[in-house]
Amino acid sequence: MRFSRRLRNQRVDTSVTLTHLSALSTLKQHGPMSPGELAGHERVQPPSMTRVVVALEGMGLLTRSPHPTDGRQVVIDLTPEAVALLSAEAQAREAWLTGELAGLTDEERTILREASTIMEKLAGR
Repeated sequence: MRFSRRLRNQRVDTSVTLTHLSALSTLKQHGPMSPGELAGHERVQPPSMTRVVVALEGMGLLTRSPHPTDGRQVVIDLTPEAVALLSAEAQAREAWLTGELAGLTDEERTILREASTIMEKLAGR
């Protein structure tokens, strides 16, 4: 747990919360979708996601467009600024992790590689 907390804290823009980053990352991974679909992916209630979407739109990180088949809904998507932010955040975490890994011995890196293979196997179950 401490490791994941430290990794998450390697931040570029702390005005964007981890909840916001998670929503942006989901949109990057899955593409444009309705706020309700995003709420489902993020496992939060739609009203909570509405607040996140409004905040991100206010920061210039999301756009809204009419849903192509349902006039009652909208589709949200990332702006170029959001894509750049996600890239910068990933680069910051990668730089920190690279530095941390450099401090390990060859034996420790081998153990870590083996452990990650086992963790991937467990995650696939």
